[in-house]
Amino acid sequence: MESGYVTTPFGRRPMSLGMLASQQLAETIEPGMKRSKWKLFRAICEARPALGVTDRALTVLDALLTFYPDDEISEEKGLIVFPSNAQLSLRARGMTPATLRRHLAVLVEAGLILRKDSPNGKRYARRDRAGAIGEAFGFSVAPLLARAVEIESLAAQAVADRELLRVTRERLTLCRRDISKLIAAALEEGVSGDWEGISAMFRALLARIPRVATAEDLALHLDEMGLLRAEIVNMLERRIKTKKIDANESQIEHHKQNSNPDSTYELEPSFETKQGEKAAADNDPNAGPSDERRLKPQKPSGGMSNRAGGAADPGAGPGLKSFPLGLVLQACPSILDYGPGGSIGNWRDLMSAAVVVRSMLGVSPSAYEEACSGMGPENAATVIACILERGGHINSPGGYLRDLTRRTERGEFAIGPMLMALVRANGLTARHAS
Repeated sequence: MESGYVTTPFGRRPMSLGMLASQQLAETIEPGMKRSKWKLFRAICEARPALGVTDRALTVLDALLTFYPDDEISEEKGLIVFPSNAQLSLRARGMTPATLRRHLAVLVEAGLILRKDSPNGKRYARRDRAGAIGEAFGFSVAPLLARAVEIESLAAQAVADRELLRVTRERLTLCRRDISKLIAAALEEGVSGDWEGISAMFRALLARIPRVATAEDLALHLDEMGLLRAEIVNMLERRIKTKKIDANESQIEHHKQNSNPDSTYELEPSFETKQGEKAAADNDPNAGPSDERRLKPQKPSGGMSNRAGGAADPGAGPGLKSFPLGLVLQACPSILDYGPGGSIGNWRDLMSAAVVVRSMLGVSPSAYEEACSGMGPENAATVIACILERGGHINSPGGYLRDLTRRTERGEFAIGPMLMALVRANGLTARHAS
């Protein structure tokens, strides 16, 4: 195409700025640029939604490309094809002339082809005496070559988006299956918990999934379902851990019974000696407490008494898993103002902010310490952030925290639904504000 050359359509078809822009773009083809016409056509099919063309229009473009004489499109071999409507209709699966004209106009408007109309509107080529084409009138595929890099990029993005949608849909399906079967297992095993409420929440999440969803929509629902699945797994793991603790206590009690120092079978052989030692100790004024301890049976010192009277054993807590920090901050953005420097970048920052907020809310140190022991420090900080976010609805933050700690130890409280409710509430607030 000659530099600076502008062609206008024949007859009543109007000229537009879009057509002029397409002609200018067609003049920017880099020297030596070439592409396989069928690979380029496949890329156009992949990027069809982004290019704004219909599948019928692509059928017409396919037919047009069959008239290009070579497999590679390049300026050296010419960029004009000039089939008649009758020939084009045959190769477009018998498309009617009116439909053919409509889809040719779609391709022109999408900037994929250009019209180069002759003075009388016919399509033809003038050849020299050697048979080479001197000038041709018809449709130019120059925009395909000029936009080749853009089209290939759009096609690659479309493939990546389709793959992301497939993977996200698979993960959502697996998550749905996991939740359904875990709830069924919990009911069958008689695990304590509000399983009716969890089942109702699961059904509500399923009902909100649109029939035709984008990858972003599915990712949002996957996050919510993943949160629910994590809570269910936490509750079941607490039940498993409780069973293990009960089994260990049973073994310890059994060991105590077998080690009973008053047992006649174990102590009878040395009974006379022990009696003699005790009498000597009673008569010896210099005998100390250590001598008496040798004569008295010693009680085994286990971890159970430490847990009951002293600080909680880190390994004996409920074993709750913490949620992603980004999700916590999305649900509780108010806590950000109390982080070091007005921001929170890691769990240490969140726990520091929770200490500040705890004091501000009037929660006693002992109540917060119990929460850290019962839930874990990360989850205790998360609950403080949730209480801050819902501050206007909680009359006694300290009493509320103690109640949640007790319910957690009994396996009756789950942090996930609280976070999910705050995420949804903040999303609605943001939409109303915009």
